Amino acid sequence: VTLSVPGMTCVTCPITVKAALGQVAGVSAVDVRFEERDATVTFDDEKTSVKQLTEATTNAGYPSTLKATAPKNQS
Repeated sequence: VTLSVPGMTCVTCPITVKAALGQVAGVSAVDVRFEERDATVTFDDEKTSVKQLTEATTNAGYPSTLKATAPKNQS
């Protein structure tokens, strides 16, 4: 899935967002793009959910919302 993270306002923000998402059980990959203010997350949907991912970024101080999803088994 791709999450919109509009609160990333400095070049170090993605580090915090990536760390928060990386700590969620079931997450296997995180790609945070500062310029686009988004994060693409690959995860096992049997272990976590989009809601848990958005809660993780919100708890880190960067509220996020679902931006896009990829077909199953891709992201």
